Amino acid sequence: MKISGFSYVRNGVDYDYPFIQAIQSILPICDEFIMVLGDSQDESRASIEGINSAKIKIVDTVWDMSNREGGKVFAQQANAGLDHITGDWAFHIQADEVIHEKDLPKVLAAIQEYDDDERVEGLLLPFIHFWGGYDYIRNSRRVHKNEVRVLRNNQLIRSYRDSQGFRKYSSISGYENGEKGEKLAVKKIDAAVYHYNGVRKLETQKKKVNTFISMYTPEVPFASEQQSTFDYNQVDRVEKFNGTHPSLMHDRIKNFDQPFKFDPKKAKWRTKDRLIQPLEDILGFKFGEYKNYKLLK
Repeated sequence: MKISGFSYVRNGVDYDYPFIQAIQSILPICDEFIMVLGDSQDESRASIEGINSAKIKIVDTVWDMSNREGGKVFAQQANAGLDHITGDWAFHIQADEVIHEKDLPKVLAAIQEYDDDERVEGLLLPFIHFWGGYDYIRNSRRVHKNEVRVLRNNQLIRSYRDSQGFRKYSSISGYENGEKGEKLAVKKIDAAVYHYNGVRKLETQKKKVNTFISMYTPEVPFASEQQSTFDYNQVDRVEKFNGTHPSLMHDRIKNFDQPFKFDPKKAKWRTKDRLIQPLEDILGFKFGEYKNYKLLK
């Protein structure tokens, strides 16, 4: 049994993604790691090469800026990774995601457990979303609770929508022509993805948000400054994080000198979410939760 890790990044240094920590966090259980490197103008390549691992293979790409509707360019990059893996299983880690070392044995054990069970097409991992700093996590109904991050290497499995997850298709041409695809049948495991998308210096986060808007909306000029008033306090809800971070993140945490203390008075809710959230908290159930997978019991 062979495990292939894969990820993608473009200008990861300039946008302060923990992409090196992302790679290193799953590298111990991977037999190979495919890093899809977009046309970057920073030190991303040197940083990847600096890991100095024979397991890592860099695949160079040029991002197609004409294919930005709905973030499709991200799916293109994930698919480039899928096209180059040679393992029986694929472990997808995005550039702002890190796996805690305590959970890595759980992932490996689950892959080994389900390797002979053809019903299981992937593994579902819970997410911890950090916000504003390393001491807070966003815990409202607006963030996704789980995502498929481990899957069988099947040539008919493609990245779905904006690289949010994966689906299985009848053919590659079907995928390319808009076929809806079939959700993967998965098992959920107790191994969290530490998601650091909401932790950057304020100016860098502004730049990242601006760029993302243009990556999803072609009519918006690339890297528009329309979100220059970004404020970490303008979020619906966060809570204190009382756990431990992956050891790979300790240096980044130590060097992060932007204090953040959430001010609930500045919280920004959508009206519907403000009304539904208390009920969901009581019931422990998320109404209308989007699930791009079929959970096996």
